[in-house]
This record gives sequence, C-alpha cells and structure tokens, in this order.
Amino acid sequence: MKFIDLFAGIGGTRLAFESVGFECVFSSEWDQHSQKTYEANFGHRPSGDITKIQVSEIPHFDVLVAGFPCQPFSSIGQRKGFDHPTQGTLFYDIVRIIQGKIDIGQRPKSFLLENVKGLKTHDSGNTWNQIKISLEELGYEVHDKILDSSNFGVPQKRERIYIVGFDKGSRASEIFKFPTGTESKVGIGKYVESNVTDRNISDHLQRTYIFKKNDGRPEIITTETSTPVKTLVASYHKIQRLTGTFVRDNGQLRLLSENECKAIMGFPIDFKVPVSRTQMYRQFGNSVAVPVVASIAREIKNALS
Repeated sequence: MKFIDLFAGIGGTRLAFESVGFECVFSSEWDQHSQKTYEANFGHRPSGDITKIQVSEIPHFDVLVAGFPCQPFSSIGQRKGFDHPTQGTLFYDIVRIIQGKIDIGQRPKSFLLENVKGLKTHDSGNTWNQIKISLEELGYEVHDKILDSSNFGVPQKRERIYIVGFDKGSRASEIFKFPTGTESKVGIGKYVESNVTDRNISDHLQRTYIFKKNDGRPEIITTETSTPVKTLVASYHKIQRLTGTFVRDNGQLRLLSENECKAIMGFPIDFKVPVSRTQMYRQFGNSVAVPVVASIAREIKNALS
C-alpha cells in the first residue's frame, strides 16, 4: 500500500510506515534544514510549502500521514465567506488534499494524523471538535487516542494524540484498534554514552542557572538511570532548567549526544544527521517516536488487508 508523508520533518513517520511494508510515493516539508536531513536518509528532497502544492501533483495513494502543526484556531466556526471553516490553517490543506482525491475518484482508504495531546483541549475543545467534524464530513469514521512512547520501548515519556480514519461503516474501521503497548518501561541509562566532551555545560552556567535552586530540576541522567527521560522538545538547545534533561558524564554536565537523541526518539543508530547541533535538537524534538507510529501503521495495514 502507498502513503504520502505530509509535514514530513526528518522522516520519522516514513521510517515507521516503511518498516511495516508501506511505500512512500510523495512527501512535503517546507523547512530547508529538515529537507536536508530527509534527503540524506531517503535519497530525495521533499516538496516544499504544502499550501502551494496542487492535488494534481500528488500521486495516487492509499494512506495520508501528517504530523500537522496546530496553529491557533481561535475563530474556527465563526469565519464568514470561506469554503471551509479551517481555511487559513495548515490542517485545511489535509482536508483539501483528501477532498481533491475524492473528487477525482481516488478516495484515500485511511489517514493517520499526529499532534500534541493538548489539541483535544485547545480553545475549550472547539479546535478538536472542528477537526473531527471536518474529517467526518469527508466520509470517514474517526478514531483517536493519546499514546505515550514510553509504553512502546522508547526511553522517553512523550504523550501525543493519534487520529486515524477509515470509511464510515467499513470493515477496516470495525477491525482497527489502537496498539496498547506495554507497562514495562525502558530506562535511558543503557543508551547514555560516556566521555562525550564537546557538549559540556560550563561551571558558571551550572552555578548561576542550572542549579540556582535546589528544586530537583533539571532532570540529570547517567548510565545508571533506569527510567525514561522527559519529553524532548524542539527548544532543547536553549538549556532550559525546568524542562531539560542533561547528562552527568565523567564528572561533567552536558547536553544529550546525537546517538542519545536517536535512542530517545526511536530512530536507528545509522540515521544521518547532516545539520548543526542546534538544528539536530530542533529536528528530533519536532519529530515522532518511530516505534509508536510503526505500531499504529501495522494496525492500519492489518485493518486494510
């Protein structure tokens, strides 16, 4: 089965779907740094700005996957004179592409959308309601669930909402069930590297900022840490004491290494990262936990088979 990879980032979703036998026939990502990483690993550069891509440019596909940004939907349902109440948001382009394929007799069989778990409560639930209604109006039955990557063998606590759709009343929609994962957790310690010396945080910064309060923050990990880390965020490079996770390595405090970031997000060790350290942290922080998406992709495939 064929899929398209929208808001593709560095290709975490593509890795997941290809790992269970899907074929990617189109990808789109506007950020040039992410395009560079994507191209280094998949051999081609994604198309750019999704808002400028016409439906006719996209090959026929079975499944649409997208980790779409959640911009403010503050005036959702109140716009006048628009073709669709989500116009002006990037979610609208997902609707536009699905509707365009339906119009030419190439109705997608399914979709998988991913977002932060706060999507369900944003704007008192109005954002989620409009998104769900928009997908249902396209003729799909919508399934959604918040999953934590730490239940899927990933050494990171990362809760995200996953939204899956199939034709209303279809056998696939009846068969599909979200994977449940396991309660068994994987600790980060086994992935922590030793003697990494190029990412140290200065003693001055530690004294004046990192440990300025004795409040148990930030999270400090070592090779002995037996629990998953906190969520890796795109702004990790800014060294935030309240949300950050740092490594105690050979008596020094440092930032996460490239290989540690790969482990935290469930990426293979041979995944290429041809960008700066700042861009690397931003790209992994914006990506998906690969094993979670692979588990969902497997269930979608089973439902459609």
